[in-house]
Amino acid sequence: MFGRLLWKLLRGSGGRLAVAILALVSCAMVVSALLNLEFDIERKLTQEFRMLGANILISPSNAQITGSSPAELMSEREVWAAIQNLKDPNVVAAAPFLYVVESAQNRQVVVAGTTLEELPKLEPTWRMEGEWKSSQDQPTVCLVGRNVAQQLQLTVGSPLLLTYLGKSAQFKVVGIIDAGGAEDNQVFVELPEAQDLARLPGQISFAQLSVSGTTKSLSRYAARLASALPACDVKPIRQITEAEGDLLSRIRLLIVSMVVLISVLTALCVLGTMAALAMERRQDVGLMKALGGSIGRIVTLFMAEVGVLGAVGGFVGAILGVELSRWMGRRVFGQAISSRWEIFPLTIVLVVAVALAGALPLRLLGKVKPAVIFREQ
Repeated sequence: MFGRLLWKLLRGSGGRLAVAILALVSCAMVVSALLNLEFDIERKLTQEFRMLGANILISPSNAQITGSSPAELMSEREVWAAIQNLKDPNVVAAAPFLYVVESAQNRQVVVAGTTLEELPKLEPTWRMEGEWKSSQDQPTVCLVGRNVAQQLQLTVGSPLLLTYLGKSAQFKVVGIIDAGGAEDNQVFVELPEAQDLARLPGQISFAQLSVSGTTKSLSRYAARLASALPACDVKPIRQITEAEGDLLSRIRLLIVSMVVLISVLTALCVLGTMAALAMERRQDVGLMKALGGSIGRIVTLFMAEVGVLGAVGGFVGAILGVELSRWMGRRVFGQAISSRWEIFPLTIVLVVAVALAGALPLRLLGKVKPAVIFREQ
C-alpha cells in the first residue's frame, strides 16, 4: 500500500517534481564533477609541477650555490649510495653535477659534468636541437647551451675542444639546449669526463632530484635522505614546493566553497517547489488524516517521495558529472581526470540530504486539520 501511494504521488505532480529533479540533477552533476576533480587534483598538480624540473637539492653543508659550482665538493659515491639505499619509487630522476670553468676557443665557458641521459627526465621542458646521448653510446659527446653555440658558432656535429689547466679533451656536439635560463650559457658533458679533465675523481658539486608525490611526501623523503647524508644539506627547492602547496590549498578551498554554495542554492530551489506542492496537497492530507492516517506515516510518505527524487537525481547527475570532470581535465590539464567511483554514493547521499533539507514545507503538512480543510470546500 505504501509503495502504491508513493508511486501515485510521483505521477500526480509531474510538472512541479520535474522542476525539483532538474535542480537536483544539475546539483549532482556539478558536485560530482568537483568531487572527482578534488580526488585527482593533487596528482594532476604534482605532474604539472614536476615539469618545472628538480625539486630536491643535495649540496655540501653551508655551501652557497649561485648558478655555478660551490667552493666545497662532496663524494659522488656517498650521495649515490644514499639515494640507492632508500629505493624510493617516486624518484623520477637524479643527476650529480660538477661545475668547472674551462676554456673553449679562447673563451671561458662553464662546463657541467652530469649524467646526460638523466637530463631529459630532470628537465622535461628543455627544448633540444639534436638528440640526447647516453654514456654507453659515445662518452666524448657534449650538449651546449644556445648562447654558447651562438658565441662559438657551433652546430650539431661540430667538434669542441675544452681545456682546463693545460689538459685538453675533444668532444662532439650532439645537441643544442634552449632552456631559457643559465643553462643556455653552459656546456654539458658526462660526469667522468668532467672529473677527469678537472682532476677531481669521484667529486661532485651538488646533486639534483626530481621526486613525484605530494608536498608532504616530498618533505618526508628529503628528511630521510638528510638522515642518510648528515654531512650534506638536503632540502626541497622552496619556490616549487611552496607554490605547489599554496595552489593546492587554494583550489581545494574553491572546490569546497562551490560545493557548499551549489548545495544551498539547490536546497532553496527544492524548497520553493515543495512549498507550492504542499499547498496543492493540503486536501489530500486532510482526507488521509480523516481516514485514520497517522501524522508520522503521512510525513514519512512525503519524505520518501523526496528521497526517491534525490536518489534518482543524484545517480543521473553523478554520471553526467564524471563526463563533465573529464572535459574539465582535458581543458585544464590536457588529459582527462581519472574517474573515481566512490563519488557515486557520496554524491547520492549529499543530494538526498539536500533534497530532504529543501522539503521542510512538506513536514508542515502534518499540522493540517481535516475539519478546517473540509469546511473550506
